[in-house]
Formats: sequence, C-alpha cells, structure tokens
Amino acid sequence: MTFVQLIDCKTSRIDEMNRLMDTWVEQTKGKRTATHNVIGKDRHDAGHFIEIVEFQSYDDAMRNSRLPETDRIFREMVALCDEIPTFTDLDVVRDERLYKASVRNLFGLLAGRGKLPTWSETVAENYHDHDPSNEQDVIGMDAMLREVEMWRAGFDFAFTIEDQFSDGDRVCTRWTWNGTHKGDFMGIPASGRQVTMTGTTIHRCREDGKIVEGWWQYDRLGLMDQLGALDQLEV
Repeated sequence: MTFVQLIDCKTSRIDEMNRLMDTWVEQTKGKRTATHNVIGKDRHDAGHFIEIVEFQSYDDAMRNSRLPETDRIFREMVALCDEIPTFTDLDVVRDERLYKASVRNLFGLLAGRGKLPTWSETVAENYHDHDPSNEQDVIGMDAMLREVEMWRAGFDFAFTIEDQFSDGDRVCTRWTWNGTHKGDFMGIPASGRQVTMTGTTIHRCREDGKIVEGWWQYDRLGLMDQLGALDQLEV
C-alpha cells in the first residue's frame, strides 16, 4: 500500500449508504483497484463517518475514480449525505505491516516455497546485502540471485519465522533454517544429511514495501560442523 484516500461524510442514512457501497463493490468487481476498504463511525457523532480506501499507488486510485460505476455511485452517495463529503489524498510514508509482510515473502522466495510475489515485486533492484561470511557485500538483484542459487544448489531448505519485530523502516526476524544437503556446498559434496541453523536478520524497507538492505547473523560454523567440515580440519 502506497496511497490512501480518506472520505469524510455526514449522513443520517447509513443503512442506505451501506447498501450503496455493496452495489459499488458488486458493479466494479474485477475492475476496482482498491486493495482494502474500511468505514469508521465517530464515537462522539453518530452521523459522522470516515471511509479509508487503500490502493497500491496513486495511479491505481485515479483509474478507480475514472470508472463509470464509481462516478455514478459517488453522485448517489452525495445525495445521501447531509453535506458535501470531503476527500483527503495521502501518500503512505510508513507501513510496518507491509514491511513485515515483504520480509516474510522474501524468506519464502529464498527457499522457493509457496505462492509468492515475484523477486522484483519484493526486493529493490539495488538491494545491498551484508553477510559476515562473505568477503564482500552482495549488491544488486543479480548478485543476490546468484547467492541464492548457491544455497539452493547445496540444499533443499525452508525457513521457520520464530519472531518478527518492526521499528520504522526496519524489520528484525529471528528464524530457524532446516535443510537437506543435496549437492556441493563450499566444496563439500552432497551427504544427504539433515541440517539446521538459527539466525537473526534485520531488513530495511523503502516506502513502497520493497526491501533495500539486509544484515545477517547466523550459525554458519554450526552448519559446517553438521556437514563434517570441521572434522576434516581437525585431521
């Protein structure tokens, strides 16, 4: 969600207004671009209502406004109001729910599990990844996808989200990773072993919800031990 429209109106005919909104939803089915719709009633004024309509973008909102059904319903809505409703257009500058959802989608994309948005819908093209196990930071979508393919070539794996917290544009996720060692990984041939590790990642999101930066901390040493790599070093 990057755009919200607030519709402020006063009416003593709320039942008729609700029926009108149901008609609008039905008539614009498949064409309406709104992603979420909420109507709230003023606790101190029973005739005062505010409708909150969410869109993915301002352009989507404008396409919705240009629908002939929307124009017709609006004129009928004005007739039901005690005074002309007012509209407030808001560009969203912070949406922590959206950021957490984006990060959850990213963990699904990393493992290639579930029905998910695309990489380009989830991660910014100039994404910057900080991983202490890499000599250099991974920068850019293409470089990130190469890193993901290295892990997928070595393991069938999935993440379990244990905890997730958001603060401003940052989302912190504590996770558990479980995998089956199916292919070469860091020079270690496939063993078929079941392996696990835990970690915490902080991601930074931009206003449209896309992820632009990540900082990883995880038990890679423990993973290498489970793969038998440390035994070889002791020899």
